[in-house]
Formats: sequence, C-alpha cells, structure tokens
Amino acid sequence: MKLMNYVNGKWQQGAEGDFAAVVNPANGEELAQVQMSSASDVDNAVKAAKAAQKLWAKVPAPKRASYLYEIGRIMKDRKEHLAQVLTKEMGKVIEEGRGEVQEGIDMAFYMAGEGRRLFGETTPSELADKFAMSVRAPIGVVGLITPWNFPVAIATWKSFPAIVAGNTFVWKPATETPMMAYEMSRIFDEAALPAGVANIVFGAGSEVGTAMIEHPDIRVISFTGSTETGRKVAEAGGRNLKKVSLEMGGKNAVIVMDDADLDLAVEGILWSAFGTAGQRCTACSRVIVHKDVKEDLQNRLLSKMEGLTIGDGLDESVKIGPVINRKALEKIHSYIEIGKEEGAKLLAGGEILTGGHYDNGNYYAPTLFTDVDASMRIAQEEIFGPVISVIEVDSFEAAIEVNNGVIYGLSSSIYTQDINKAFKAQRDLDTGIVYINAGTSGAEIHLPFGGTKGTGNGHRDSGVAALDVFTEWKSVYVDFSGKLQRAQIDNEI
Repeated sequence: MKLMNYVNGKWQQGAEGDFAAVVNPANGEELAQVQMSSASDVDNAVKAAKAAQKLWAKVPAPKRASYLYEIGRIMKDRKEHLAQVLTKEMGKVIEEGRGEVQEGIDMAFYMAGEGRRLFGETTPSELADKFAMSVRAPIGVVGLITPWNFPVAIATWKSFPAIVAGNTFVWKPATETPMMAYEMSRIFDEAALPAGVANIVFGAGSEVGTAMIEHPDIRVISFTGSTETGRKVAEAGGRNLKKVSLEMGGKNAVIVMDDADLDLAVEGILWSAFGTAGQRCTACSRVIVHKDVKEDLQNRLLSKMEGLTIGDGLDESVKIGPVINRKALEKIHSYIEIGKEEGAKLLAGGEILTGGHYDNGNYYAPTLFTDVDASMRIAQEEIFGPVISVIEVDSFEAAIEVNNGVIYGLSSSIYTQDINKAFKAQRDLDTGIVYINAGTSGAEIHLPFGGTKGTGNGHRDSGVAALDVFTEWKSVYVDFSGKLQRAQIDNEI
C-alpha cells in the first residue's frame, strides 16, 4: 500500500514521487510505503487550505461541530481497526492502542461541544449608550507537526479545536507512523468534511516541516516533539512572526514518601515508566523515594518487573512492546552505559533483547538503576525508553527540590497519605501536570495538557485552553449614542 498526501479532499502523489518504507517495530515487517513530499507539496496544500478557510470560517460553529460529531462516530465504529493499525506501526500494546483511539474519540465529542460555546465576554462600557464585548475569531491556516509515539491522539488534540474554531489545517505526521494519518484522511472524507479543511502532507521534518514553518500563509504552528527540535521551530517561527505552540520533552518523577501505600506506588511507577515502553513525554523516568522505604520499594519493583511480558503488542498478554526503531534502541543503551560510568547501580535490565521472538524487532529490557545522584545525566536528560532512576531523599522538602531540579516541567506525582503534604506538593511542584497518589501518565482530554520550563512555551494542548492556540481575541464596541464619544476623555468616573 502506498500512502499519498491528502490535499483538497483528494489523495495525491507528491511532486517528487519518492516513497519510504513504514516498518512494524515489533518484527521488521514492511507495512506500507509513505510519500516523501517536498516544499512544493506543502505550498499546494496551503493554497487549498487558504481557499477553503474563507468559506469554512463563515459556517456557523455548531454546524462545524456537527462534522466532529460524525468524525467521532466513525472513529468509535472503527475503534478496533484503528487500534490494530496503531499497534502495528507504532508498537505500543493493543490495550494502549485502544486507549489512544478512545482519546481521539473523546476529543472529537468534547470539541464538538465547543461549537455551541466558544464563549467570549460582554462587559459594561465606561461610556453611556455603548456596548462592549469580546469574541473568538479563527486565525486562518494552521500547521500541525505531530510525533510518532501518539500518532492519533495528539493529532486530534490539535486538529479538532482548529476545525471547530473555523480554521483549516495542514498536518505533517511523523514519517515512522503515517498509517494513522491515512486512516484519519479516510474518516475526514467519509464524514464529508469540506475539501481543503483537512490536508495531510507526508514527509521529513527537514523538508516538509521546514516548509510549513517558513510558509507565509500558515499563521500558527502547533508542534509536539523533542525540546531540541522545538527550539528550532520556535526560532524559525519567531522570525516569521507566527504563533508557535510547543509541547516538548519531560523528565518526570514519582515521589514516594515514607507514609505512602507502597503497593499502589509500585503499580503507578510500573505503568508510568514502562507503558509505551517508556516512550511518552509523561513517562516516569525518576523515582524520588524517602530513605526509610527505599529498600522496600525497590524490592517490590524488582519483583513486579520480573513478571512483565515483552513482545509484539498485538498479543493481548504482552505488557511492554518494542521501541520505535534501532536508533532509539541505541540511544537508550548509550544512557545505560552513561549511568554505569557515573556510578549508578544497575539492578535490572540494561540490555537490548535478542533471540527468539525478539529477532527483527526493537526490544529493550525494563531497566532499574539505584543509588542515582540527582545531578547525574541519567537523572537529568530525557532517555525516552523503559529506564527508571531511583533517587534517595530524607525529607519532603528535599523531594520537591530534586523534582524541580531539571530543565523540564511536564508531569510529576507524589504518593503520600498526608493531606498537608499532598496540598503543598500540588502547589510547589513546578510542572504543568501534578498527580496525587497516581503515576505521571493518564491526562484527561478536558484539562489543559502541557508543561513549564523546557517542556513548552506557555501554550496548552487539550481542554478549552487549546482554543487559545487556534483563535484570536477580537474586541467589539457598538456605540448607539449617535455622537462621538472618546474613551478616557469624555468620561469622568
């Protein structure tokens, strides 16, 4: 199967005619061939989106929302098929694949509801016989750049609020996971979304992504990916005076205090650290544990880790799937060597899995380091794999300091039975997401998603906050006095 660009309601081959293989990370099987597009393909997509947006913006918002309801209905009917495709191309286990598709379904229905809200404000004027209000206005053509680890959920976080707000979009999916984008193009088509509202251009970031950021008619860039790449996106977008929304890396921690329910903490740590094989921006990479329960927690973690099944995510019994490709394997393993050199003690894992059903796939053993100092590279840098670093502390205050002592600020968690510590933690942890007695993963679509410091630039995906990325505020004044009235001059209060 060859995956073509979806532009102006049609599947089209790119100008260059080049294709790249899409490979199942579980077994090396080639699943499809994906179009590798050029800057001219981006330009064609933007022209289609720009023409369509003039009409789309005039469609009443509840009518725009009706398309999202239909898209959500089709996704719901097709949920298992979409989950199977997702697991094949990305590798995450099938229950996670189903969960990710459900997230997209939830976002469709949630953002469809905003079609009858999109609230502005009315406010008293300081002048007599004058009315004042603010409204949300669409921006125009928006550019979406999405990663491979959540190939449908993150795309829906961005595209659905853009649609309901009256924008059109050009979407560049990750080249590793284009099949979900193709499936979404089929759904857009089946839902009769007007031609040009949704446009998908496949290709490399260096070619397609750069062309999108540089294109004068794309007014917004919404990007999810690494902090290194995000910085480049921000620099290029800033030069072109675009609104740029960035959701980037994380170095997330679970804090376990001496009064914690350790069995519950272990469950949360394992899910957060090893779900999606650690390839989440919200993955737990650090466990900050009070010295009085450190040994007990480690022993419980090791015991549970022994029972984790690793393999092809389509197998319902498997709990950890492969990582995305060989390059990711090598990066993860390089950090294991760094940790050893820094003096951390390796308790489990630390190896690329080979032989038997691991052949031809990209599998890394769940890994646990202990005696990790908070300043070590394995405790500071994003590894993006199934690796936990255990850091010992002797107080609540020290735990907060260690949690905050990284350049990222996405997600944090604390396990404690002390209500005072719980409330202090939600106040003092400097992350965009805080969990109490739960792991670092599990965000819900009706709340803002994003982080502080090196994780983002102040914008948020998901929830009503996502509308702020894809709308401009417009202030409207209606003077029905029949005379010239000058604010701040003709009034004395």
